[in-house]
Amino acid sequence: MTSAPSLQQPRDIRTALSSAGLIRLVGEIDDHGAIPARGLARILADLSADRIRQAVEQADSLGLLARTPGTVGLSAAGRDLADVYDATARWARRHNHPAAHCDFAGRIHSTFALLGMPTADTWDPESEREAELGRIERLMAEWVRNHLTQRTRRIDGVAA
Repeated sequence: MTSAPSLQQPRDIRTALSSAGLIRLVGEIDDHGAIPARGLARILADLSADRIRQAVEQADSLGLLARTPGTVGLSAAGRDLADVYDATARWARRHNHPAAHCDFAGRIHSTFALLGMPTADTWDPESEREAELGRIERLMAEWVRNHLTQRTRRIDGVAA
């Protein structure tokens, strides 16, 4: 019916949520509060108008935004995703991933790419790094369970 059910695959979810535009939009609203709808281009000046539009459409489709007349804020799902983003960025900074100097969106994108990937001979389940990365993966799964799965069911007409 819509594209949301295809986001049930963990890799698809991580890819969708690691969009730089989406990360920037959610991060700005989380950090500074609701944004005037007409001020998105000014506040997200490093993104093109098309990327801003795509980020807003994606955030809307995922139920991340709460709108009031003239402003765009975060819904409960958006605030919870911002918490996942913050925890992910903290992990990435602590482990200099992907590099010592990287922007917020780059850290999240790169770290989400690690989730669910076997790390071959270097993986050590007892290491603090893997344990913390596993925590990020659990936070993501909890977000999906609490927000995306319910939304998909509503979209499919299973739940009201």
